[in-house]
This record gives sequence, structure tokens and C-alpha cells, in this order.
Amino acid sequence: MPESQRNDHQGPAATSDPEADSAGSDEQVATAANGAPGDPPVGEAETDPVQVELEQLRSEKAELLDRFQRAQAEFENFRKRLMREKDSAREYAAMDTIRSLLPVADDLERALNAPGLDPEVCKGLDLIHKALFDVFTRAGLKSMDDEERFDPNIHEAVDRGPAETDEDDQRILEVYQRGYHFKDRLLRPAMVKVAVKD
Repeated sequence: MPESQRNDHQGPAATSDPEADSAGSDEQVATAANGAPGDPPVGEAETDPVQVELEQLRSEKAELLDRFQRAQAEFENFRKRLMREKDSAREYAAMDTIRSLLPVADDLERALNAPGLDPEVCKGLDLIHKALFDVFTRAGLKSMDDEERFDPNIHEAVDRGPAETDEDDQRILEVYQRGYHFKDRLLRPAMVKVAVKD
């Protein structure tokens, strides 16, 4: 076969160009590295909608849990405060009643000290007075100790008298009305006459 026909039969495929082969190889490597055309470049973070929604749900869950824990703590504090107030109201429930009855007890005491009272009547009044104060004492009433010095926290000065010496200044001269405590609270201050040095 003639040489020219043999070359024509092989056609363009037989042509070998080293530079063209090299360029083609580089394009294949770049395509393999970067992916198909239209894909995001390698190294850029892909945004996954499911992952974004999951993060939002986690954030909402943490916020709701924090709000729930705060509300639970506030409710627990409110419940404890309510229980304390309830216990205090129960403990001091009789305080106002006893305060309103003290003037009656004062009248009984004045009647007992009235001159010329029949002994039998005096005996009956004394029994009533003692029974009344027994009830008061069981409820928590405490009579003030006879203080020698004026204390504005538990005494009410309604009269004053002269104090002869510095030591007599602010000394209680007379008690007009006895004072009382109810448990650990002041129920009624004592009305007193106080010595005052001019």
C-alpha cells in the first residue's frame, strides 16, 4: 500500500501533540479538584437548611428552659413567702382580739381597787380577772416587767415630774396603764409618768 494512503487512513487520531496532551491533563485535574461546573468551590461552607433549623430549635429550647426555670424559682419563692405569712397570721391571730379586750381587763382591775367594795363582790371580780388573764397568757400575752427607767420603745410618757438628781432623770415615777407584749411583739406600751431634770 502506498505511504500516502496509509497516512490518510490513520487520520487525525494518529497526530501526537505533547502540548495539547499536557493542557488536557491539566483541565482534567482542575475539574476533578473543583467538581463539576456549577458546584461551589472547595473550602466554602455549604449552608444546610436542616442544620440551620436545628440550631434555631436548640436556641429556642435553651431560652424556653431558662424562662421555665426562672418562673419555677419565682413561684417557689412566692409559695414560701405565702406559707410564712400564713404561719405568722395564724400565730398572731389572737393579738387584735386580746388588744380589744385589754380595756375590759383594765376596768376589772380598777374595780378591784375601788374603795369600799363588798368583799364577796371583790372576790368574784378577782376570779373573773384571773380567769381572763389565764386565757390571755395561754394565747401568748406577757405583762411588762416593772422597769425603773423610761424606754421610748415600750413606754409612753403621758406625764412628767421633777428629777432631784441626775440619777433620777428618766426614772419612771408612776405607771398609769400597764403595758403588754404578745409573744415577741409589743401589744401595748405602758403609760407612765417620768422624772425629768430641768
